[in-house]
Amino acid sequence: MKRNIQRTTLSLVLASLTSTPTPAATAAQFGWPASLPGGSAATPLNYRGDSPSITECGTPSCFPINASRMALSSVKSDTALVTTIFAASTRVHQQDNPTESLKRTVQVTPPSVKSNGETGGGAAEIKVGQTTTRSQSAVGAENAPAEEEITPKLEQAVQRGLEYLRRQQKSDGSVGQGRYSEHIAVPSLAAIAMMADGNLPGRGEFGDAVQKSLDFVLAHSSETGLLVSDDSHGPMYGHGFATLFLGEIYGMNPKDDRVRDALVRAVQLIVASQNDEGGWRYNPVPADADVSVTICEIMALRSARNAGIKVPKSTIDDAVRYVRGCQNTDGGFRYMRDVGGSAWPRTAAGVASLFYAGIYEDQSIERGLDYLVKAAAPGAGGGMGAGFMQAHYFYGHYYAVQAMYLAGGERWKVWWPAIREELLSRQNPDGSWSDQQIGDAYGTAMALIILQMPKRYLPIFQR
Repeated sequence: MKRNIQRTTLSLVLASLTSTPTPAATAAQFGWPASLPGGSAATPLNYRGDSPSITECGTPSCFPINASRMALSSVKSDTALVTTIFAASTRVHQQDNPTESLKRTVQVTPPSVKSNGETGGGAAEIKVGQTTTRSQSAVGAENAPAEEEITPKLEQAVQRGLEYLRRQQKSDGSVGQGRYSEHIAVPSLAAIAMMADGNLPGRGEFGDAVQKSLDFVLAHSSETGLLVSDDSHGPMYGHGFATLFLGEIYGMNPKDDRVRDALVRAVQLIVASQNDEGGWRYNPVPADADVSVTICEIMALRSARNAGIKVPKSTIDDAVRYVRGCQNTDGGFRYMRDVGGSAWPRTAAGVASLFYAGIYEDQSIERGLDYLVKAAAPGAGGGMGAGFMQAHYFYGHYYAVQAMYLAGGERWKVWWPAIREELLSRQNPDGSWSDQQIGDAYGTAMALIILQMPKRYLPIFQR
């Protein structure tokens, strides 16, 4: 059977709030699957009154250009579909002129469509200017969700987990018990877990808890830019997670000058403390480095850059060089650039760091993903599933699920239900997940971030 292929042109235009809205249209009318997160061929874009806005993923900031309002019009001919999207954004990802209008033309060849209207196999090719990327399996799961990603059982588990974290939060915003209860990484990760459910300061059931975590982090922002509340456990770990949290907060709600000021200083400290190899380690000085701390800083920089904060290209390039230098011939990653064995948690971190550095198609990524599948498939004997109580379980899964989500395709479709069911089976009656090293608040926050990947709320997890 012959396949019919359409060529589609999309013009993304950031316009004024006075843009004339047009009636809602479904992707099915266009003859190809919806590309918005969570969309489908039969699902219309949801508009609100006379000022249309994107609600497919629950919050306007999920849209790649962070648009808060959107109008869509289309003209379909026998050979082409021309769709124009007018969007007014509260912030364009260009720091110099946040109100500057942006126009981008994207040519899309959708997946092949059979004569009976069904979508055939293959990946759509998307051209933006001189850049060519691929959709479906080659561009991650962001716009290609697997079937039944989110189940009622998952939603119930997430609710109980979030309620547990709220109960564990103290009046000063710190979260948890034990030796890490004052560590800045734990309230940062707890807040990110709540944000993954759509909560922000002043918005959502757990918005107040997010605000308390934010106040805690801002209260521990030093003049040097270091975010630290307990420096006895290697401050750059906590600094990386806290900077990621501030980047996500600022990217989704860029109204608090305190957040921007703390975020800019935090980014400057990361840039200044990168060592000659291109990596980072426990302390904010350019001395030695390891791949574990390095990925924390790469994610923090990516989040800040997404939010419009300037990050030097040379910093990212040097970080990529360091991460590549830590990969072994078996595809796994060692702890430092010197000789060492591979391990699945840092391999997951290494692969994710390359994705977040903007590298999407590379042999280093493919070899790393293959290593993860062989050594760490959830539920497989000898892998992660057989070692739930092993060291770095949640740390490893936190990065592994990101790597598989960003890889997309069959990797995501196989990995996701396996890790989802494994984590759901391990939740405690009080809503927590146990972590013997850092504490249950940490384990619960990590588990919730993992389980909510398919919600697609957090900008950091999008390409």
